[in-house]
Amino acid sequence: MATTKKKYAKPVYLVDGSRTPFLKVRGRPGPFKHADLGIHAARSLLLRMPFAATEFDEVIFGSTMPGPDEANIARIVALRLGCGDHVPAYTVQRNCASGMQALDNAAMSIASGRSDLVLAGGIEAMSHAPLLFHLNTVNWFADWWGTRSIGQRLKVLADFRPRMLAPVIALLKGLTDPVVGLNMGQTAEQIAYRFGITRAQMDQFALESHQKLHAAQQQDELPEVTPIFDSQGKVYDFDDGVRADSSLKKLASLRPAFDKPYGLVTPGNSAQITDGAAALVLASEAAVKKHDLPVLARLVSTEWAALSPAEMGLGPAHAIAPLLKSQRLKVGDIDFWEINEAFAAQVLAVLAALNDKDYCRQQLGLRSVVGEIPRERLNIHGGGVSLGHPVGASGARIVLHLARVLEQKNARTGVASLCIGGGQGGAMLIERSPS
Repeated sequence: MATTKKKYAKPVYLVDGSRTPFLKVRGRPGPFKHADLGIHAARSLLLRMPFAATEFDEVIFGSTMPGPDEANIARIVALRLGCGDHVPAYTVQRNCASGMQALDNAAMSIASGRSDLVLAGGIEAMSHAPLLFHLNTVNWFADWWGTRSIGQRLKVLADFRPRMLAPVIALLKGLTDPVVGLNMGQTAEQIAYRFGITRAQMDQFALESHQKLHAAQQQDELPEVTPIFDSQGKVYDFDDGVRADSSLKKLASLRPAFDKPYGLVTPGNSAQITDGAAALVLASEAAVKKHDLPVLARLVSTEWAALSPAEMGLGPAHAIAPLLKSQRLKVGDIDFWEINEAFAAQVLAVLAALNDKDYCRQQLGLRSVVGEIPRERLNIHGGGVSLGHPVGASGARIVLHLARVLEQKNARTGVASLCIGGGQGGAMLIERSPS
């Protein structure tokens, strides 16, 4: 019996999209909070639309760590964008794929007939991740606030220790899997060992990522990036983590970051910690006709998969394989690929897994290999290693940029995929009609 193609029940169109520059975190909190980034990403986009912001049926954004004063960040962004009191909004969280999850939710809403116009995307201001107190410090404060007399206060005060002021870095906590006890870099080390990926291969991949992004910036091949301004009037108009002067010698000089002193994963071959946001307008066929909207691409299908958290970086292989199978496609049928660069080792391991007979048979349940993804069709303008990985935004960014690549190259099909902390993978198939 032939496999039934898994597609959205009705056509879902990507009309247009924009994103902020991805800004590398350099110690202190950056100039933009989550809401600021979301608004900057969407404002220029909405100005290009022939309909009012109040005509959206809903607003959906992905984000993993908005601040305590930004609960349900999608609703805050919607209200500040002028969508009005009556447009509902909600926030989704699937770690690194939160932005793609927002697009999938929006697509399902449109495909079901519930919505016609949805603003969706992803936001992350990683530089604003909070510093926390240890539990013993929190308990001390609770005891202090519960005192009723000077004697009680003196007794509690005697229990205070200076070490209790040492902060807990929430970002590091968030990037560590609580089930297997490994941070994301350690999981990258594991899959690099599994597939025999060398330090030299990782550094070469990282160098090429920077070179490709720099070339794309020089040749104006990132039309989705919109300039943004901070409260002091300073303009930010490009992904500032790019290192045009990077070299293999410089990369080789960096020490291991996660498995000291013998590991292979370094800050130079890992994704940068970054602030950024991306926003896309998705529409039904009826909305496209009603408003005479342009169509950048069509969202065809999305696949989600899971695997051991200890090897979370292989998630794209587990999502890409069933996505291609459900659409009866082969690797050669896909014109361009975007696989988020959480780590150079991680992307290289995914490529190896998809072309490894034993892995495809034992882990993916296939009779043969998925195939070899051509490197010249993968992340052709760089990726997370060079432009950063603001966790909640990356899933939306790679889909939007993939659509732009298909447009630039007059190509038809593309697959965007990410690994997901916690041991998951996501992959989305999009297509356009070449001219």
